[in-house]
Amino acid sequence: MTASRRAPVAGHDVVSPLRLAIGADRAGQEYMDALAEHLRKQRLVASVLDVGVHLRSEGAYPQIAEEAARRVAEATVDRALLICHTGLGMAVAANKVPGVRAVTAHDSLSVRASVLSNNAQVLTFGAGIIGLALAKQLAEEWLAHRFDPTASAARKVQMIRDLECTGRVISPPVP
Repeated sequence: MTASRRAPVAGHDVVSPLRLAIGADRAGQEYMDALAEHLRKQRLVASVLDVGVHLRSEGAYPQIAEEAARRVAEATVDRALLICHTGLGMAVAANKVPGVRAVTAHDSLSVRASVLSNNAQVLTFGAGIIGLALAKQLAEEWLAHRFDPTASAARKVQMIRDLECTGRVISPPVP
């Protein structure tokens, strides 16, 4: 695994740069390489950790998704970006790691909602679904969104956590 570091950006209204993990299976390798290079140049990125296919003998997407999701769950990275042919398998696998919420998104609204409404820390793309230019645009948009723990969505995210931990949705009191 390789990481690169960028200096945080100073200023009073600036969102903190994120530590990212990025990974792909063989179907997403070309996108992963291009997106990793692109992300390393973004001011909202502190570091990019490569957990991709070329680091494994088999390189099956469940292995890559698990590695990235565990890094998120352990807080060694803030978020992860995963790429496979459709993005779906990576999301399914990453969601098996406790505490991780992964989504596949191929448009701006879904990218925005993934963070603001669902506090998803893992975003997956399908290299066979969207073009590389759109993937770069959506990745940039994703970096700028931050979940607000005081928003009404926080209650629903807590319900998701309860479902994960207990197997049941426990409705918290409405404030």
